[in-house]
Parts: sequence; structure tokens; C-alpha cells
Amino acid sequence: MLKALIFDFDGLILDTETPEVLIWQSIYRDHGFELPVDEWAKTIGGWGISDFDAAEHLSHLSQGRLNTDSLRERHREESAEIVHASPILPGVMSMIEQAKENGLRVAVGSSSTHSWVDTHLKRLGIFDYFDHVICQDDVQSGRSKPYPDIFLKALEKLNVKKDEAVVFEDSSNGVLAARRAGIFVVGVPNQLTSQMGVSGDITVSSLAQVSLRDLNEHLKKRR
Repeated sequence: MLKALIFDFDGLILDTETPEVLIWQSIYRDHGFELPVDEWAKTIGGWGISDFDAAEHLSHLSQGRLNTDSLRERHREESAEIVHASPILPGVMSMIEQAKENGLRVAVGSSSTHSWVDTHLKRLGIFDYFDHVICQDDVQSGRSKPYPDIFLKALEKLNVKKDEAVVFEDSSNGVLAARRAGIFVVGVPNQLTSQMGVSGDITVSSLAQVSLRDLNEHLKKRR
């Protein structure tokens, strides 16, 4: 039976991803260029299949006129303003509360750093809800999603088997990482990743559309 839930962070608990791409699009357009969204999309949720760097790319397009550090600073400031005003995404708290009421363990499994994830979880007042927070800092460098290492580490910390857990993910990199770890994955694409064909073993538009009972039924069918 289901014993643990593993939540991605960016784009799943808090939509940090949509503001990031919207601000880069705005910065690019201010300088007469367009952000190659398809390349950006490959980096969402992990290392992906691209090492695309928006600041370096835009600096190159401007033939070096634009400074990468200045571009990154503008992006950081403007996207942070939006992120800090954003609420926890629908259904997240209900799912966590259902898990706690039923004795399940919960963890975060994120490709971001502890300095990013822990800070936001504490700011949102939900850090202590999680039994463990696993980030890219906790696995070997270069082994973030779509590699399975973060989720395998989460299973180890939670002390559960792969068929006793469910992962919630919004990105293709995250879904692939969960599948490589052998864990049932619920795809929950956000405003941005819904345009990228993200799908899990089941796919919902928000966590408000699924319950623990639903998840247990799906796990039974999987066996």
C-alpha cells in the first residue's frame, strides 16, 4: 500500500517556472530578440538535454553588448518579485494534509538547491510538514533530474520501497527521473509545462483533482 508521497518543488508546490520564462521573454524583447522557448523548456525541472543559458545566449545575440551578469541580476530581481507574491499551487496543502492524517510520510525531491527550496518552504510556512527535503546538493554533481538519483535518495531517506511511493511532477525531466527510479508518477503540469506535453502514469491539471484513495487504486492496478 501507499506509504509515502514525494513532491517536486519548482512548478509543483510553487510556480517559479512561469515567472522565470515570462521575465526572460520580456528581457529578450526589450533588446529586440525572442527567447527560444523550446531550448529553455529542455532545462525545466533538471539538467535536461540542453545546457542552454538565457543570459549567455542573449549576450551572444547582441554580439557582446549585453553583460551576462547584469542580465541575470535583472532576471533574478523581476522574477523573484512575482514568485514571492505567488500562492502555493491548488491541491498541494490538501494532499499533504491527507497524507499526514493517514500516516504517510512526505518529502520534497527537487533539482534546485537547498538554499532555494528550504528558503521558500520556510517562507511559505510549510517546511516542517515534510519528513525530508532532498535537493540537487544531496546527490552527485551532474546527477540531477532526469537522472533518478534524487528520487532514489528520497526513497532511502523515507525508508520505503519504490512501489510504496508516488511522485508528483510538473516537468518532463521530473517525470522521466521518477520513471527511471521505478516510482508511480502523477503528472501535474503547470501554466508553462502544460504547453510542453508533460504526462505521467496519470495526469491531472492540479493536485485538487486527485485524492489518496485515487492513488491507492492506481497503485493496486499497477501491481
